[in-house]
Amino acid sequence: MWYVIHASDNEDSLEARKAARPAHLERVKVLIDEGRLLVAGPMPNIDSPDPGSAGFSGSTIIAEFDSLDDAREWAGNDPYVDAGVYAYVDVRPFIKALP
Repeated sequence: MWYVIHASDNEDSLEARKAARPAHLERVKVLIDEGRLLVAGPMPNIDSPDPGSAGFSGSTIIAEFDSLDDAREWAGNDPYVDAGVYAYVDVRPFIKALP
């Protein structure tokens, strides 16, 4: 089943995000390689594809896991969590209806 992983960043976490990004992307690449990623990306704090020093408010990943527990475990082990980037991570089941 698909799951939405929605994470909210801590304030002033841009430098921690930058430092943890390579390890974060390595984990996401595994989902891509396994055909389990629907979409993923950060949410900028301003209306721009490159927010610069304004940073990000969080991230969203929609990926396939065997269970809600598996999705929560995966999300909880994200390098952004370990680096203190995320203040909160919410994981919920998702049904892809369109397109």
